[in-house]
Amino acid sequence: MAILGTLLKNGIKLRENLEQEYSSPFELQKKELKELMITASQTEFGKYYDFHRILGRFRKGHRDFYATYKESVPIHDYNKIYKDWWQLALKGAKNICWPGRVKYFALSSGTSDASSKHIPVTKEMTKAIQRTSVRQIISLSKYDLPPEVFEAGILMIGGSTHLNSKGSYFEGDLSGIQAARLPFWFQHFYKPGKRIASTRNWDKKLEEIVENAKGWDIGIVVGVPAWIQILLEKIIERYGVNNIHDVWPNLLIYVHGGVSMDPYRKGFEKLLGRPIYFIETYLASEGFIAYQALPKRKSMRLVLNNGIFYEFVLFDDRNFHPSGDIKPDAETLLIDEVEEGKEYALLLSTCAGAWRYLIGDVIKFVSIEESEIIITGRTKHFLSLCGEHLSVDNMNKAIELVSNELNINIPEYAIAGIPHQTLFAHHWFIGTEDQVDAGILKERIDYHLKMLNDDYAVERSAALRDVMVDVLPLKKFYEWMESKGKVGGQNKFPRVMKNAQLEEWIKFIS
Repeated sequence: MAILGTLLKNGIKLRENLEQEYSSPFELQKKELKELMITASQTEFGKYYDFHRILGRFRKGHRDFYATYKESVPIHDYNKIYKDWWQLALKGAKNICWPGRVKYFALSSGTSDASSKHIPVTKEMTKAIQRTSVRQIISLSKYDLPPEVFEAGILMIGGSTHLNSKGSYFEGDLSGIQAARLPFWFQHFYKPGKRIASTRNWDKKLEEIVENAKGWDIGIVVGVPAWIQILLEKIIERYGVNNIHDVWPNLLIYVHGGVSMDPYRKGFEKLLGRPIYFIETYLASEGFIAYQALPKRKSMRLVLNNGIFYEFVLFDDRNFHPSGDIKPDAETLLIDEVEEGKEYALLLSTCAGAWRYLIGDVIKFVSIEESEIIITGRTKHFLSLCGEHLSVDNMNKAIELVSNELNINIPEYAIAGIPHQTLFAHHWFIGTEDQVDAGILKERIDYHLKMLNDDYAVERSAALRDVMVDVLPLKKFYEWMESKGKVGGQNKFPRVMKNAQLEEWIKFIS
């Protein structure tokens, strides 16, 4: 098994994996925060919030350190931490939130904001992401995979590795930053290779990959579902074959993240010659948070001992405004205080200089014992006009059920809450190349959401008076992304549209 053999031959240690397997999640996280704070204690952030005093509490009672930490350091969203701290690092100042000068900033592919966010990527974070990537590769030994998969290449489709130089720093897509700094032992397996990966033009990059595809032996594909699906369709069309396995017979694993795979699954099945493993990852611009560690599970395991300290905020009206913004007095919890089945927003403190940072994702624990989670949505990507509390997880599941029921492929969709008569309605925009009646779609989506969400069912007989559906060509969604300069890489279409973004979208499709 070439990849696993190379990892072991080059001294990649399994110690971190074993440590998480056999240690208390609370103790791992306590140790992680302590190490982060020791490292950052002499930064401007560490001195301002007196990390030295907080570190003294680690020697006291069982939980004293955390009480002092959250009393001393406020919760930050992106706007607050950028305005107060990160903009200084962006201007070239040293030792702001993490020791040294930050040389790389990831441009987040955020689906809700017009402008990209600049997320610091330190060398410690780059190494942490590489270590977690290795853990995930090692976890593949738990799958029933033939040796050929590990001897084949890994095709990773992300942003360009050609980064933009801004004087004191470089900026670009996180996948491009990471791919440009791959460890030497990985180069042998990596496709499309450095030259093609550095191509900035997305269409040109796809064409070069398609032209070279026949000569590659690919066992694993990594990337965002929408763009991987487009690539596979192009390869199949270019070589006049029935499915992608006619070109890459050893392809057995697709590693995806960023969005739910459920709306894309039916479209992918049409491109395959046989079943493959779909493995989910939770890699954000802020760090590698979790990955699917075991086969036949849809959940992912939080990484508890690799540069990230987590806090959890119950996603409810007590802690969040209707807009999805967190309240300053929100109650935060540690890993040993959460409950299975409840939805939590994540706060991160990281080795890239994020401190009590609201990443914007909402997760749910499916196993406390194994620290296994699923992503259910975003703090600002949900609909609750009148108490229907509709999450992206509900939306994805409804679309998957409708796709299977009507035997159609719906890779893209968006939903908006709108005023209707004196009350409210939901307006769906469905992207598909299949022929389907909008009235039938409306009836079936509404039916499945009532089955999935009791609050939605109640409100459909009260304040949520109607559901509207527009069926659009799939290319409209991709043209919209292109108009925003968000083609390829880690970019994805917003599932929930509000305010100015909704107005722009309506104008665009009109």
